[in-house]
Amino acid sequence: MYLIIVYDIKVERVNKVKSFLRQNLFWIQNSVFEGEVTKSEYSSVISGLKNIIDSNEDSVIIYRFRTKDEMNKEILGIEKSPITEIL
Repeated sequence: MYLIIVYDIKVERVNKVKSFLRQNLFWIQNSVFEGEVTKSEYSSVISGLKNIIDSNEDSVIIYRFRTKDEMNKEILGIEKSPITEIL
């Protein structure tokens, strides 16, 4: 599945969340990650985020798509972190 994750996290946890998400996803912009994950990786992402965030102070929104092809992405201006396929 393809994920887009956006978050608004209290300052003291931002680096933990960013470092954690970089294990499975691409950092696109401040507070935005995206990438393809397996069901198992998805479960790990959810579990890991729940262990890091404070659900009373932080907000994480996850958009799920079956594949990247089912998502239309339009970029206005510069693309800060383009995702390139490495073979």
